[in-house]
Amino acid sequence: MMNRRTVKHNIDGLAALLLFAVFAVCILMVLLTGADAYRRLTNRDSAAHAQRTAVQYVAQRVRQADRLDGVELEDFEGVQALVLGAGEEYVTRIYCYDGSLMELYSAPADGLGPADGERIMAAQAMELSAQETNGGETLTVAITQADGQRDELVLSLRSGEGWNTK
Repeated sequence: MMNRRTVKHNIDGLAALLLFAVFAVCILMVLLTGADAYRRLTNRDSAAHAQRTAVQYVAQRVRQADRLDGVELEDFEGVQALVLGAGEEYVTRIYCYDGSLMELYSAPADGLGPADGERIMAAQAMELSAQETNGGETLTVAITQADGQRDELVLSLRSGEGWNTK
């Protein structure tokens, strides 16, 4: 036969154990919710970074080559290419080929083709257009990512006096 003290002691222990279990479940729920929110944020940031990286890369390369007649558009063996450093001994061509944004640094007449470039990142397509406006020259770069998202950037060239398109 149990006395009252033992029953009260068992009920107190059970209440403490139940309170601990509720506390543990609450902590677990908060951790799982936080982990899910973190996963969603990192996925979103990763996608946004990948989308911006391609056009920002091209923008930075154009800014580096922005001088009088330093930026041209050309047909590079059937592929639209952005030519940086035009008129120099070596030029950099940026273009989209075989599912990738490519870059090729070479002499203009060395016989290399689009397949010889260095893969920069995955991209389905790159569209380039140049316009002369009253305020100067603009270059529009539109890159379609591997997942189909399209990102467009309009750059204003500061040092040129007209487009040279080949």
